[in-house]
Amino acid sequence: MLVALVAGGLIGFERSYHGRPAGFRTHTLVCLASAVLMVGAVYQTLWFTAAPIEALRIDPTRMAQGIMTGIGFLGAGVILKEGFSVRGLTTAASIWITAAIGVLAGVGFYFAAAAAVLLTLGTLAGFRYIEARMPRRYFAHLSVSFAREQAMPWPEVHKLLTQQGFSVANVGYKLVEAGQALEYRMAVRARDSASARRLTEALLALPAVRGFEIVPTAD
Repeated sequence: MLVALVAGGLIGFERSYHGRPAGFRTHTLVCLASAVLMVGAVYQTLWFTAAPIEALRIDPTRMAQGIMTGIGFLGAGVILKEGFSVRGLTTAASIWITAAIGVLAGVGFYFAAAAAVLLTLGTLAGFRYIEARMPRRYFAHLSVSFAREQAMPWPEVHKLLTQQGFSVANVGYKLVEAGQALEYRMAVRARDSASARRLTEALLALPAVRGFEIVPTAD
């Protein structure tokens, strides 16, 4: 249980350091609870005395299955949808692997548990820098509204977006502000986030624009 306490604490510290909702104490308790449950399952011969030892059929894997199934509810609680973005998936995965490490500690596989902790911390901390330097496309949801009498026709809007390096998909149209403004809603894609800054400057320079919002999609 002490091994699980330390293992969960190390992973939880990394999550807390980056301001995630499930952090130090959550990961520690998840790992410790998994170890406690597995200890109870592995050492059934010490507490199950209602029948002869020969009648026991020990299957600790059932407890492991129950732990990993139940931990899914806790992981789902840290997944948050903010606008068009979904956050918390990595934290949910870290809770899941923390529970698995607790299972290893509970059955006494300390070397495997220590290796899993190192690999998990390496993935959470080290891969962050690799991911930041990986080439990737920039995806966002864009909404822009114009005064109804001065609404820019869609071909011109599309041309403006193309000039800023965006490609467009799934365009929608909506009258807002009691019919006083026309709003375009769409999914856009560019090579990098610099295109969003250029588009922002271009939209700010248009007097007819009543408002706009660029929401990047993030995992």
